[in-house]
Amino acid sequence: MRASVPITVNGLKSACSQCNLVELCLPFGMSDSELNRLDELVGARRKVKRQQSLYRAGDPFEAIYAIRAGSFKTDVLLEDGRDQVTGFQMTGEILGLDGISAESHTCNAIALEDSEVCVIAYDKLEQMSHEVEGLQLQFHKVMSREIVRDHGVMMLLGSMRAEERLAAFLLNMSQRFNARGFSAQEFHLRMTREEIGSYLGLKLETVSRAFSRFQDEGLISVQQKHVQLLDPTGLKRLIQHQHGAR
Repeated sequence: MRASVPITVNGLKSACSQCNLVELCLPFGMSDSELNRLDELVGARRKVKRQQSLYRAGDPFEAIYAIRAGSFKTDVLLEDGRDQVTGFQMTGEILGLDGISAESHTCNAIALEDSEVCVIAYDKLEQMSHEVEGLQLQFHKVMSREIVRDHGVMMLLGSMRAEERLAAFLLNMSQRFNARGFSAQEFHLRMTREEIGSYLGLKLETVSRAFSRFQDEGLISVQQKHVQLLDPTGLKRLIQHQHGAR
């Protein structure tokens, strides 16, 4: 059974109004009174150990989850038995939106490291969105952000060659780490190269070759999962050159 930690009066600093991640979860901000109402939505926090699932495909949809700490991958099981990675989510991002339309989850959400999420019951969110003027708009913006990100991945897979896909992936991770107050040029990738390949539609060997070439050309420095972007401009130029050649 998954353990949920109820929020108490002493633990209110974990809820929305006092959380330093609120501008990431709800990126355009809300008034103080609206944020105080959001505290009612966060019914629990849930810890998820590395490699454990937050939810599985087919589970009933009951809540969405704001990642308070850690990171996750989402994947689906293909007919041939392989797992296809559909996304990576990190601190300040939202999980669970895949379950809204069918009222059951369409993918698995697996922790890439020991993580913690805020559990936001969807029925309460729906009810409160009619009572708090800014909440529905903010939630629509969150959903729009996810749609734009998914569309960007589709463009990535459809229009770029292998090395350009990896360059775009590293730059995207850099931007997301930077938005969370971390270094944009040095970070730790929690996913494996095989998982990166699944996400980008590339074989493991292709991903490894691309990492090696980037390192040989002085674009990045890699030590296992620790990545340093030595020449972000060079990575951007690689992508822009490809598009300019069209």
